[in-house]
Amino acid sequence: MQDHPLRYALSNELHARPFPSLDAPCTAAYLAIKQPKDAAARNRQADTDHLTALLDRYGAPHPQPGATHYFGKIGRHTLKWEQHTEFVTYTVFSEGLGSRPFDPHDFEVFPEDWLADAPGNRVTSALIRVDDRPEEEDQIAPLIADWFVPESLACSHVLDQTATIAGDFRIDPAGHLRFAVFVAGDTGARRVGRIVQRLCEIETYKSMSMLGLARVRDMGKRMNEMDTELTELVGDMTSNGAPAESTLKSLLGISAELENMMAQASFRFGATGAYEAIVNQRIDVLREERFQGRQTFAEFMMRRFDPAMRTVKATERRLAAMSDRALRAGDLLRTRVDVERSAQNQKLLESMDKRADLQLRLQKTVEGLSVVAISYYAVNLVINMAEPFGDAAGLSKLVMTAIATPVVILLVWWMVQRVRKSME
Repeated sequence: MQDHPLRYALSNELHARPFPSLDAPCTAAYLAIKQPKDAAARNRQADTDHLTALLDRYGAPHPQPGATHYFGKIGRHTLKWEQHTEFVTYTVFSEGLGSRPFDPHDFEVFPEDWLADAPGNRVTSALIRVDDRPEEEDQIAPLIADWFVPESLACSHVLDQTATIAGDFRIDPAGHLRFAVFVAGDTGARRVGRIVQRLCEIETYKSMSMLGLARVRDMGKRMNEMDTELTELVGDMTSNGAPAESTLKSLLGISAELENMMAQASFRFGATGAYEAIVNQRIDVLREERFQGRQTFAEFMMRRFDPAMRTVKATERRLAAMSDRALRAGDLLRTRVDVERSAQNQKLLESMDKRADLQLRLQKTVEGLSVVAISYYAVNLVINMAEPFGDAAGLSKLVMTAIATPVVILLVWWMVQRVRKSME
């Protein structure tokens, strides 16, 4: 039996990014970099080259060609690298804890000149401290009060109280976010790795989702202006205050601009919705339980993160509604223009009918005059032809003219009528 060409590749994709195995105490330095381009124009090779440059600093082996993930030792640390649709992430795990909690020195595993050469911008970075959980919960409270901002602190028990996590989602003076994980003594290394991985994913996808809010704020001013212009144009349609042709031209311009805005923002809106779903799903799988009455991560997102996502969704719906409204107004205005043009065409046809009637009358008048003119020349021809016979019969030229004129006129008139009837 022949396998599908993608069978093994698709199966291996499900196992491509395993969770790290971590033993407490340890620290993790996390970095996410996004290229200043959309997903289609992104240079993925530049991300791989940047990883290779870091590995060369520590004499570590290179990843396989075309790899989207890497896990290996760099010096006394362990590196986990992942390449996603829009960004790449670096996570460095180190055994043990420093004397200073969340010491910026832990982030120096990433050399400064290497960071400066990054093919993109930092989306987020974080320091994660994993420690053994004290036997008494009251011993945790003073630690997190000293490490985090109380106003935005989120803290909860997770995974059936096998660990306690805390974070305030604020950037410290060193430029990093802080997360603390207190692990129960019987918690397995793989579960600790999953918890740390979930925290990194929550922070990364939260930051990527907020890019949608930034795009919405950039679009907001212009959307308000176009909404006002669209309302005025529809009002002009109702009051007949402006020519339909100029109003239609303005409407088509607004419709085109709205469609362009939708095309440029569609990817960001779609990505924001996907990232939001991942954030909520990652929080759900932690199975949070409240810690000493403090807000959980889910409550923090509900108060701080969800309003931003609702703003993005509302703007997306508003943009679509404005585009539909502009299209409907354009259709109505085109109908109005067509009706007006039909009325103009009707008037033009009526005037053409009048002109044709006048032309027919003029033609009949000309026909009468032409009968007279033709008859005049025909009488002269007949008299000249019949003059010898008139002399023999004793008829004068005047008498012959009097006799021939009515006959010739009748014959000419009859011939003209025959010609006109045959043409009609």
